[in-house]
Amino acid sequence: MNILLLGSGGREHALAWKIAASPLVTKLWCAPGNAGIAREAECVAVDVASHAAVIDFCRAHAVDLVVVGPETPLAAGIVDDLADAGIKAFGPGKQAAQLEGSKGFTKALCTEFNIPTGAYGRFTNAAEALAYVRSQGAPIVVKADGLAAGKGVVVAMTLAEAEAAIAMMFDGAFGAAGAEVVIEEFLSGREISFFALSDGETAIALASAQDHKRVFDHDQGPNTGGMGAYSPTPFVTPEIHDQIMSRIILPTVAGMKARGTPFRGVLYAGVMLTPDGPKLFEYNVRFGDPECQVLMLRMMSDIVPAMLASCDGQLKNFDLRWFPDPALTVVMAAKGYPGDYGKGSVIEGLDDAAKIEGVEIFHAGTKAGGGKILAYGGRVLNVCASGKTVSEAQQRAYAAVDRIQWPEGFCRRDIGWQAVAREKAKS
Repeated sequence: MNILLLGSGGREHALAWKIAASPLVTKLWCAPGNAGIAREAECVAVDVASHAAVIDFCRAHAVDLVVVGPETPLAAGIVDDLADAGIKAFGPGKQAAQLEGSKGFTKALCTEFNIPTGAYGRFTNAAEALAYVRSQGAPIVVKADGLAAGKGVVVAMTLAEAEAAIAMMFDGAFGAAGAEVVIEEFLSGREISFFALSDGETAIALASAQDHKRVFDHDQGPNTGGMGAYSPTPFVTPEIHDQIMSRIILPTVAGMKARGTPFRGVLYAGVMLTPDGPKLFEYNVRFGDPECQVLMLRMMSDIVPAMLASCDGQLKNFDLRWFPDPALTVVMAAKGYPGDYGKGSVIEGLDDAAKIEGVEIFHAGTKAGGGKILAYGGRVLNVCASGKTVSEAQQRAYAAVDRIQWPEGFCRRDIGWQAVAREKAKS
């Protein structure tokens, strides 16, 4: 098969690495790709925002399947446009992508189909939003309704923080994404990432993962797109797994089908394990980043047939196999992220770091220039490792980090700390 992958981040490098390993693949392209993806696929300068350009490329190169990595093209309806052109694409159509594209849409779906989630209100003006927050009190969560690159959520621990977040969003900090604001109950508990593959009729669970959203150690500092992850998380027991599937994932798939907007692709549920059971706090409609990186390391099965089964409605009799060994990824980011950061600094030592047993390095924001690898994004590298335990995977990943020479970069030093603490307590 000829496959075109869309995107340029660490998630796409992990997908390219996994897709390229499939015996079904004749040729793999990636648009636009990055310096790491160039090792797995031919990177092409196709403008992903131009659906016509993507369709023209597919026709010219006899592309059999398009795999859409990031959320923005999904929300813009690229899968529908490809389908109209007779080209198979992995991912949800525009209507189904509203599960991520609109926080209010997802909350309304939860209400309609009795999916457990926090109480909430939707607002299009600041005065009503402020009145709601003052009536509810803090802590409370303020979200821009639309896509804001993982940055449109403020967990306000005080009323003043909530009021400032409302003012910021309605003042246009997130552009059109903040024209409507969703304010929801603060859910206390443990946050986990749960992934399922859906074909519009049914869903099968992928492995669980734990993301680390805050920029600094001990979960301090602002929220980011994710500073690291590990899989599986010990906090998703078989019982909790079954609850998430039966109360959240399957009712969502059934509800979307009942509405006439069936969901095909990856459903990524942000779930809070509360004292009252698992509750949904957000949906994403694609693989998580950096969770995808650890899932791809752990997936034993060929991913391409799974993607085709999702596109073709054939998941009912499908099964995926996983390596039992945990995997962990550490994000190396440019100093200043998630705020302003410099571009163009040189990264060295990557080949040396990759020699450590169990280590894979995925590029997230890199470019090749003058024979060197240059940093060209906020989150720049995903240093991943597998091991017999989370502790071993963590040790290997940080040993690799320490071999990378990039003074302009930084990372958290505590990825996987909860699972490592559990392992130590057991031993």
